[in-house]
Amino acid sequence: MTVDDWLTRFESALKARDAEVVSALFAPESYWRDLVAFTWNIKTAERREEIADLAKACDVGPSGFRVTEPPVEHDGVTEAWLEFETSVGRGKGHLRLTSEGAYTLLTTLEELKGFEERRPVHASPEQQHEPYVVVIGGGQGGIALGARLRQLGVPAVVLERNDRAGDSWRKRYQTLTLHDPVWYDHLPYVPFPRNWPIFSAKDKIADWLEMYTRVMEIPYWTRSEVTEISYDDGWTVAVDRDGETVLLHPAHVVFATGMAGKPHVPDFPGADEFAGEQHHSSQHPGPDAYAGRKVVIVGSNNSAHDIAAALVEHGADVTMVQRSSTHVIKSETLMDLGFGDLYSERALAAGVTTERADTLFASLPYRVMPSLQLPVQDQVRERDGEFYERLAKAGFEVDWGDDGTGLVMKYLRRGSGYYIDVGASELVVNGSIKLARGQVVRLTRDTVVLDDGRELEADLVVYATGYGSMNGFVADLAGEEMAARVGKVWGIGSDTYRDPGPWEGEQRNMWKPTQQPGLWFHGGNLAQSRYFSLYLALQLKARFEGLETPVYGLQEVHHTS
Repeated sequence: MTVDDWLTRFESALKARDAEVVSALFAPESYWRDLVAFTWNIKTAERREEIADLAKACDVGPSGFRVTEPPVEHDGVTEAWLEFETSVGRGKGHLRLTSEGAYTLLTTLEELKGFEERRPVHASPEQQHEPYVVVIGGGQGGIALGARLRQLGVPAVVLERNDRAGDSWRKRYQTLTLHDPVWYDHLPYVPFPRNWPIFSAKDKIADWLEMYTRVMEIPYWTRSEVTEISYDDGWTVAVDRDGETVLLHPAHVVFATGMAGKPHVPDFPGADEFAGEQHHSSQHPGPDAYAGRKVVIVGSNNSAHDIAAALVEHGADVTMVQRSSTHVIKSETLMDLGFGDLYSERALAAGVTTERADTLFASLPYRVMPSLQLPVQDQVRERDGEFYERLAKAGFEVDWGDDGTGLVMKYLRRGSGYYIDVGASELVVNGSIKLARGQVVRLTRDTVVLDDGRELEADLVVYATGYGSMNGFVADLAGEEMAARVGKVWGIGSDTYRDPGPWEGEQRNMWKPTQQPGLWFHGGNLAQSRYFSLYLALQLKARFEGLETPVYGLQEVHHTS
């Protein structure tokens, strides 16, 4: 069956609401991932039974399915890029077709008919009316969403508690840089310049975000901290705006606080007796004040390594406490084997733009990603075998994830547990960063005590111990009852460490409707902030314009941590 034949039959069956015919067009193992176009949700239907249910339930008036470029066949799979329409919007898609039927189908809503983004004739005046959407958090997630909403004409305000846009980056530890390459990190509408560094330093990102809010005319309040929110057929949001209390009454509230919640600081016995300094990695000011001091860093992932390396370079005596194994991958290896085919100069030369790469990545259901990552990790081990041997000899415990799938799946499942090596691993190997394996059991006046009895002298303890779930912010501002109504945020339900089941197949509660009406979550890395901000903005725009938005497959509440 050709792609054109498949699309003709698919469209005809959808229009006839013939779910059995629709499902029969898919292979026994198959996936239909929809981003808002059919479901007003972010949802993946797996195998024929679920695909039939989606087709039966979602009546969106689909039409005009067509290929946008000649399909390409390789290894028995024909790939095609698609366009289509629904009764309310225009969409794009991607299809992988085999002799058994469709293996994967991606459908995405790209714009709403009659409510398309339009180029303004003049700069827009600042909005003075009540916002329809309040975005809590003015980092890259809130900024990207604010730009999308501005272009769609949705009254919104982005609230940032810091003094300046970009301060969430600017105030982090001095040596922080992006570990993802520039081609992966563009914001909507305004890509980084061609001469932008591959890995950007934190202050450069901070300044870009500050510039971006001005250039894109985002309604953006600095020195504005939300103190309380409540819901009664609509929201009341109390904001301390530079010392003045302002009450806002939006229809929707978006938590754009990253991909994680509040910093997790362990409550070790004796912490209140420790005479030195203690802080979480998110509050670490940098290495300058700690030359010649003894520093114990609790944790062994990205932040721990970055902070340790900078402290060593400034003459501190640093010990990293590795409490559990860490996945480590060299940055240059990740660039080549992980990003190279999608986000790189090599990819651009092959015609894979950032937009195209985003769609290709989105076209891969989370269920199949582990099988795709396993051979990549085999290549990593083969290429960098000597590197891993030296780490093991130094006593550093490396893991490859619960099922050997490495960094990508660790990120999607739990958002932690890894280090992208930009040099600190060599400092561990040569002993410049001292390594202690074990669990912290208590602090004394001047030491950190491990479970084997070792006492590590310390003037400073840095807790590089991660973050909680984003619904912790909901609990703080709106109460435990609302947080419980929403449940866990992030993770896909893989039933692996820190990502317990049940299987969700999409990021829990991210960029899609939740069990609390009018409450949304947005964030992730720069790439996710860019890509998913469109689909969240379209959902909010549709509601602003009064369109019917029947949600298919509203996520169940998961309370496991």
